Amino acid sequence: MKRTLLALLTSFTLLAQKQDDIPVFRTSANLVIVTVYVRDKDGRPLTGLKKEDFVLSENGKSQTISVFDFQQLSAAGAASEQPPTVAVLDESAKPAAASSPLRANEDRQRFRDKRLLIMFFDWTSLQPADQVHAKEAAEKFLTEKMTPADLVQIVSFGSRLKVDQEFTSDRDALLDVIRKYQTGVMSELATPGETNPDTSEDASFTADDTEFNIFNTDRKLAALEDLARRLSALPEKKAVVYFSSDVSRTGEDNQAQLRATVNAAVRSNVSFYPVDVRGLMADPPGGAASAVGGRGTGLYTGQTHSQQRQAQLDSQDTLNMLAADTGGKTFMDNNELVLGIQQAQEDIQSYYILGYYSSDERKDGQFRRVDVKLAPAAQSRLQAKLDYRRGYFAEKDFKAFNSYDKEKQLQDALLLGDPVTDLRVALEVNWFRLGRDRYFVPVALKIPGSAIPLKKQGSAESTTFDFIGQVKDAKGTTTGSVRDSIKIQLREQNTGQLASRSLIYDTAFTLSPGEYRIKMLVRENLSGKMGTFETKFKIPDLIAVKDGLRLSSVVWSSQRVPIAEAVGTADKKASRKQDSHPLVREKQKLLPSVTHVFRNGQSLYVYAELYDPTVPEAQGRPAVAAALTVYRGGKLVYQSQPVNVAELKEGRNGTAPLYLEVPLKDLPPGEYIAQLNVIDRAGQKAAFSRAPLVVLAR
Repeated sequence: MKRTLLALLTSFTLLAQKQDDIPVFRTSANLVIVTVYVRDKDGRPLTGLKKEDFVLSENGKSQTISVFDFQQLSAAGAASEQPPTVAVLDESAKPAAASSPLRANEDRQRFRDKRLLIMFFDWTSLQPADQVHAKEAAEKFLTEKMTPADLVQIVSFGSRLKVDQEFTSDRDALLDVIRKYQTGVMSELATPGETNPDTSEDASFTADDTEFNIFNTDRKLAALEDLARRLSALPEKKAVVYFSSDVSRTGEDNQAQLRATVNAAVRSNVSFYPVDVRGLMADPPGGAASAVGGRGTGLYTGQTHSQQRQAQLDSQDTLNMLAADTGGKTFMDNNELVLGIQQAQEDIQSYYILGYYSSDERKDGQFRRVDVKLAPAAQSRLQAKLDYRRGYFAEKDFKAFNSYDKEKQLQDALLLGDPVTDLRVALEVNWFRLGRDRYFVPVALKIPGSAIPLKKQGSAESTTFDFIGQVKDAKGTTTGSVRDSIKIQLREQNTGQLASRSLIYDTAFTLSPGEYRIKMLVRENLSGKMGTFETKFKIPDLIAVKDGLRLSSVVWSSQRVPIAEAVGTADKKASRKQDSHPLVREKQKLLPSVTHVFRNGQSLYVYAELYDPTVPEAQGRPAVAAALTVYRGGKLVYQSQPVNVAELKEGRNGTAPLYLEVPLKDLPPGEYIAQLNVIDRAGQKAAFSRAPLVVLAR
């Protein structure tokens, strides 16, 4: 069942100037489009209804239906033979805005009574074998299952989002595009470190060589969001068949970006139909022959198989959320992939398009509940069932400039249901033990330098960033908050390098063990752009660890800066005690990489802490060793010299600091898995922590 709603915002401004005064005339209209499926008791579409047969309300307030249209799609796929008609628009409602959201009549005839399907090939998540399966499924659908009522668009995503074929019913043209795709050459890191610029209108989301577009789920979700926004010009129902093997979860995924993608799809009348191209997966415990063999006893206790299964479910979790929240369906664990495309095809049946100009013109980003019913006379006659999207998030509008309104803007944006994602940000949370039930939690927020505009001030250029954030526990109680304003000033000789660098803001909280959710929002005050990052994190109770080593989170970095150059801190009093900060060493602060992207001319700094190592009475000191190993494709490509730790950290009882510095000059560009190995020789215990890394060319 499809449940869909599209919200379109149009605004018009007219300025009339006179010699002494400037009268300003403004009018705006918030046109909301709702697609409604009306079915009888047997599930068959009902036709012949009129605008007067529907009653529509928003947040309990009755609304006037100004746009009414019917799209008739034959269940058997035959093209409709009824004479073409155009949408009925109530000109008395708001004539100034009527022409903007609806296309010209001649353009609309192309989509009259047509089913709009978009095939989206995400090459960045498909292995070569999976790419072959996706192409075969698309070809089979186009050859055997495509009907005269179908218009198909083909979109691909490799180094950028690209529309390879606009909507067409030409089967041969579509097949020609599919067959031209080269298997195995389109991947996220096919040309590491290189920029693939594109200025065409069909690729407003373009991956550049910044780390924000290389190494997390945001890149895929942002591409889906951009596609949804591009499709918003078409009020008809659209189904995006998303070919993917998974949308990987890193543990600190941006939930704000996920919600922004879903909200854009809802407003654009788009439903996602993810197809897991891996098909039926039945790997044996420990992994298939292509995986590195497991070690330890986990293979015999069931722990390895449990973790293996959980990782598989996690890889499908985001796909499930994209489908469920946009009214689509996921297709997975089935080798007949063409059924996933048919699923989207069959879900789009004949439907009505209702449009109204919302009486609530506030652009507050809040959720608006929409109710559609049949008029009493029609309902008693037909006893029909209506299926539609039950609401939408209003648009956001932040245009205040005085200090009070700017502060309120940040507070409101932090509470919005529809997150602000105009500015790309990445976030990392780490934790270090201070006491039995107290943990120091540094948070790093990273902003790409290419997104930072600057204002000339003498011989330097500057801008100001505002930061606001909250940490809530599992019960929803706010356990920490931050509000900062940071001025960035660069000397003239350094300004040109900003586009290839990033800004890192760091803050910190003191928390107890438990599960938390953090939401951070940043605003750049020259352009007014804002970005939101929201994620869950967990602080373990290390006291409960009896048999293994008590290891902190691991910080991976390529940059150390003097304390005075640190961009921000949550507590101004704490900023004067930087020497006690876990990431401060020899008056320099270690800045987390956040995205784990490095250049092969840099050094990799790794820091972690081991708590309560065994200290033999005879020696009076611990015997701890740490080393770094790097893997690529399951093969060991680098191993560092071990670092021995025989002293505990001063002022931090029971804490052994682990610090490694590894040059990356010998690692060619590519994707790696780095592993920190820690051994407590006296206690005869070991532990390791892994993280993916990306190395780019210098």
